[in-house]
Amino acid sequence: MKSFLFLGLIVAMTVAPIAAQAPASKDEQDLLALVKDVQAQQAEIADNQTKIEQTLAGIAETIRLSRIFAKRSGGAHVPPPP
Repeated sequence: MKSFLFLGLIVAMTVAPIAAQAPASKDEQDLLALVKDVQAQQAEIADNQTKIEQTLAGIAETIRLSRIFAKRSGGAHVPPPP
């Protein structure tokens, strides 16, 4: 009787960790999918940041050129008094 109880206890101890690991495996798969999704989003954000910096550089150059042309044409023009 004791050996049957001991055998049952051994089986219960080996089955419990296996059953407990099955949901963890699904959780790990879900976590890996989320990590991949976040990495893809970070790559997209980095690309967008590069595009924003290029656009800002283009705007800064346009402003620089407009200031140069404004100085050559006599500076800021004030409308004549009425």
